[in-house]
Amino acid sequence: MGKNITHKIIEKHLVSGSMVPGEEVGLRIDQTLTQDATGTMAWLQYEAIGIGRVRTDLSVSYVDHNTLQMGFRNPDDHRFLRTVAAKSGAVFSPAGTGICHQLHLENFAKPGATLIGSDSHTPTAGGIGAMAMGAGGLSVALAMAGEAYFIPMPKVVKVELTGELTGWAQGKDVILELLRLLTVKGGVGKVFEYAGPGVASLSVPDRATITNMGAELGATTSIFPSDETTRDFLTKMGRADDWTELVADADAEYDEVVTINLSDLEPMVAQPHMPDQVCKVKDLAGKKIDQVAIGSCTNSSYSDLKNTAQILAGHMTPPETDLMISPGSKQVLKMLSREGLIEPLLDAGARLLECSCGPCIGMGGSPVSAGVSVRTFNRNFEGRSGTQDGQVYLASAQTAAKLALDGEFTDPATWGPAPDRVSLPDDVPSIRDLFVFPPEDGSSVEVLRGPNIVALEDFDKLPETVEAKVLLKVGDNITTDHILPAGAQITALRSNIPAISQYIFSRVDEGFVSRMQEHGKGVILGGENYGQGSSREHAALGPRHLGVKAVVVKSLARIHRANLVNFGILPLLLVDPSDYDRLEEGVDLTIPASEITPGGTVNMVAGNGATVAVTNDLTEKELQIIQAGGLLNAVREGKS
Repeated sequence: MGKNITHKIIEKHLVSGSMVPGEEVGLRIDQTLTQDATGTMAWLQYEAIGIGRVRTDLSVSYVDHNTLQMGFRNPDDHRFLRTVAAKSGAVFSPAGTGICHQLHLENFAKPGATLIGSDSHTPTAGGIGAMAMGAGGLSVALAMAGEAYFIPMPKVVKVELTGELTGWAQGKDVILELLRLLTVKGGVGKVFEYAGPGVASLSVPDRATITNMGAELGATTSIFPSDETTRDFLTKMGRADDWTELVADADAEYDEVVTINLSDLEPMVAQPHMPDQVCKVKDLAGKKIDQVAIGSCTNSSYSDLKNTAQILAGHMTPPETDLMISPGSKQVLKMLSREGLIEPLLDAGARLLECSCGPCIGMGGSPVSAGVSVRTFNRNFEGRSGTQDGQVYLASAQTAAKLALDGEFTDPATWGPAPDRVSLPDDVPSIRDLFVFPPEDGSSVEVLRGPNIVALEDFDKLPETVEAKVLLKVGDNITTDHILPAGAQITALRSNIPAISQYIFSRVDEGFVSRMQEHGKGVILGGENYGQGSSREHAALGPRHLGVKAVVVKSLARIHRANLVNFGILPLLLVDPSDYDRLEEGVDLTIPASEITPGGTVNMVAGNGATVAVTNDLTEKELQIIQAGGLLNAVREGKS
């Protein structure tokens, strides 16, 4: 039988394992990206490996998250990233150049290449046919050192697209529809591969929006074919030589098929506080809107913002509705400026923000108390905006722009003609000279470190028996934002694990850290889909620093599970989910760690003598990593 795109790429990059769904495969990685919120620790880990120059085809260090530079911490981190990139042979993208995923799509991503990034929205590059995956920083550091990246072989879901988008419907509405159908857990262990006649009608920015938000499905990644639309995009970006055709064979096999008729879609919105709480925009008609934010790695392209300017032109937003716009890159900003499209944004009352992540990660731009904020972002987790009771809705840029003018949700049937779909101009301005390319020989480069940069500590090996209390019990869909909140104050501490650990679960249970410090070790009990969301490995590193020995849950999100393994925390699954209700915070647990085998079941003993069966989905290698105390220890011992 023929091959799908996913299998073609994996087969070409396979260095170990068998391409059987669920079995571990090791992949050679062509490109990596890091961003400053996760990248400082990733580069510290890379230094600890002791390799010298990176061994990938391309590694890029982006600064796009911590750009507020409040005090010395963030600028010190940026200086460290610039100098360590020069010494190690990586490209450096300074603050303000743009958002890593938008920049990588425009400048570096290639069809058929493998890419991992220390950011969960790395799959954006799947919009041009790259196999791009989010990962923890340590996994990225090892890939930069030339090591394989290990994942369970995913199932491949064919998303058959028919028809064409009409009216105000956009690429964002495609992924919102898929989230409505499948939920935030519907993509675990899967790659979503888009096919069918509807693909040809979608621009690369539309495709990239869809693959970007595939992360919210819990998917390994998402990918589109590399076709004539891709070639046109890369050619206009000045990268025609990077194009290769990459399509599925006509008789390709898939594990599952989902069909979406693009012609049936209309403007959608995800309601608080999950990206899968999707309804039609018209269903919310009459609800007042306090704030609109257009941007993020999901919807900050030239086409999104040109349409935004066209919608806003000649109009003014109501004084009660605050509008913020963040271009995805300086290239986008230059194109808008050249076409006279900045002035309509400003005249409409919009605030033009830096080319950065900004409000998407709670880095400024928070809504008013209990405020309704319509955002073109990818996540609307509780508190992520920086306002704990903020009511965040997710929509396309075109929908958000129209709602900003109306000051409330309205029925798209009353909006009139939609703006024309935008194509890139033939003479796209390059911003390649803004990147800092490394010298041929970086041996003389001095790596500069500020006082907030603290080397990663050494962790102890897993004891034969874990005896600890359950020091926190949480419910379903706990996100990495719950575990470690974002925002300017906390994110500035990403290179200082002892300092940032003081904020673990701070917005869920203010007493958690003090309990951990009192007892010195503990277990976290959780529900379904524990650890979904951002790739931030600090959500595992912080608990490990505090003494968390095991996480006992009903199910785990992919990247967070990998991060727990990387730092030596046992990820255990309840055999009987109803046991979750029998265990309470404060109960003593004894876990026979030496008896754990890959995929095996052991009985924990609770303080009252009750036994609770737990299992795992660990491979032999992953179990050895945990027993060694984490991946860095295992690498040093030759067990990885």
